[in-house]
Amino acid sequence: MRRTSIIAYFVIAAISGVLSLAHVSDAAAQGRPGGQGGRGGGDDDAKDDAKRKKRDEEWGNQAAPLPGLRNAGPCPYVKVLYDAGRYVEFVNNREASSTVAYTGEIQGISAGCKYRESEPIEMRMEALFAFGRGPQGAEPRKTYTYWVAVTNRNREVIAKEYFTIPVNFANGQDRVLVTENLDNIVIPRANEKVSGSNFEVLIGFDVTPEMAEFNRDGKRFRVNSGSAAPTKP
Repeated sequence: MRRTSIIAYFVIAAISGVLSLAHVSDAAAQGRPGGQGGRGGGDDDAKDDAKRKKRDEEWGNQAAPLPGLRNAGPCPYVKVLYDAGRYVEFVNNREASSTVAYTGEIQGISAGCKYRESEPIEMRMEALFAFGRGPQGAEPRKTYTYWVAVTNRNREVIAKEYFTIPVNFANGQDRVLVTENLDNIVIPRANEKVSGSNFEVLIGFDVTPEMAEFNRDGKRFRVNSGSAAPTKP
């Protein structure tokens, strides 16, 4: 599914935040969630980097560039937020394969960008979602919500927008794949010295605190966990 409405929102919301980044040094921008972390000293940094690398390998956060975009500097980092990378809905919040209603997972992302001189950064993203219907998924339709956010690299959120994906599970079907295309993410820059490496673009499901904790603890269920729900006549 192709999305284009993100451009105006990001342009309006990002300007004030971007202006404050004009003189951010590389040292001030180090370290960010999700595995492509910055440099730093000490054992704690090394341990954090190792954890982030493991999470990246598990979640496939190796964002490959999309073809056809050219730019004068590095693109913003594009990551799946680990705590929101999966959606697992349990009946009565009881964690068991037999109580799963619906699941979702962001299985991969690709991104590309272009900018020159002091022009804004124009980005496009492609995300692959996998959705599942578990034994407690009574309805053949489920609407999932996800968000995309632009941040000052590992700092405050500049802009965030929510999107919905309506999913229909056909009779006997417990798994659906959907590709989302975000064509117009625009990030204004104060001047030509502000490169794409000052920013992150994060993506994740709109999850409850319980779902976020489930993800944070590294617990897993298959996308189509448990037996499929009985089909309705």
